[in-house]
Amino acid sequence: MTVPTTSFDGYVAAPFRPLIDGVAEEFRDDDVQIAAYVDTELVLDVAMGPEITRESLLVPYSVSKNTIAVSIGLLLERGRIDLDAPVARYWPEFAAAGKAAITVRQVLSHQAGLPQAVPRLTYDELADTVRGAELLAAQRPLWHPGSAFGYHAVTIGVLGSEIVRRITGRTLAEFYEQEIRGPRGLDFYLGLPEELEPRALDLLPMRPAISGPPAAGPPFPRTPGQLGGYVMAGGAAPASEDERRRQARRDRAVGMPAAGASASARGIAALFAESTVGLTGAPLLSAGTIAQLAQPQVAGIDEVIGIERRYGIVFQKPVPGLHFGGFRAFGHDGMGGALGFHDPDTGISFGYIVRRMPSPGGCDARALRIAQAMRSIVLHA
Repeated sequence: MTVPTTSFDGYVAAPFRPLIDGVAEEFRDDDVQIAAYVDTELVLDVAMGPEITRESLLVPYSVSKNTIAVSIGLLLERGRIDLDAPVARYWPEFAAAGKAAITVRQVLSHQAGLPQAVPRLTYDELADTVRGAELLAAQRPLWHPGSAFGYHAVTIGVLGSEIVRRITGRTLAEFYEQEIRGPRGLDFYLGLPEELEPRALDLLPMRPAISGPPAAGPPFPRTPGQLGGYVMAGGAAPASEDERRRQARRDRAVGMPAAGASASARGIAALFAESTVGLTGAPLLSAGTIAQLAQPQVAGIDEVIGIERRYGIVFQKPVPGLHFGGFRAFGHDGMGGALGFHDPDTGISFGYIVRRMPSPGGCDARALRIAQAMRSIVLHA
């Protein structure tokens, strides 16, 4: 049973009320949404801050990648894809430049050596997943596939979309909309319709560090000439506030699968709940399919971002510094602070979006504290 809160907009189940009351003051000047299901019960759905509501939609950056994982999972569930098949079985052109043996599993666990192309793919080439895929198919991998792994921050969406398109005739965004988001009524969009723009909130610049000088950016390697700097380098900053707003609307309309979705925290949590236990129907994915997606594929120091990571099929797995659940948990964080995951140990499906990126970027430490506290409450109930 849920009870209305009084200090913020939303609902909280009684066992979690002390937790949310305890953190509410931290978000007095921030705009944040937090939502969670335990199995099929919505136990937490709150918005805190001066401008946000529970119906607001924000871009959660790489939390968007959870849509790729679930879409691939649905093809796996239906027997339409083999993770150990060469990508070229579905996409013959991909075999060029020494890539004939690269498997679907390797592409979807950041092992393919295609986190960028040389020359770099432009925004328009990444936004047009068919054109971007054509260019990546001609690219020789930046490392020998399978010898290392490195975060394919945006290209995993292009590669995943083309694999889906070759199998189904639909881009990943189209497949996700028609087979997952639309039928389940999820507030988690790849390409935000114009009529929903009034619900969208633009993200805000990074919050300065509490102590010390302001952070220069996300805590990833940016040394000139190094792989991380090449892959993660951003484009030029907008010249004006009007340009920034136009760019933000363009990004929402495009909805890149790897980093450009528009969602509410409730929509993020619901994607995991629909996938694992089912809210409006049977679970989208069986336990066997979930186990395949969530099984760790690689672990260690990521060649691109230079920090410890563990990946399943698209999904991240918990590691020190990103400890969002038990060893079976799976999900993805976002550069701007967002987080979405499911933890089979507790049945928690969790969504979190913050409007202002925390310093120095990456998953908001407050989201991890809340997730860990919720896990403890459920396990000790």
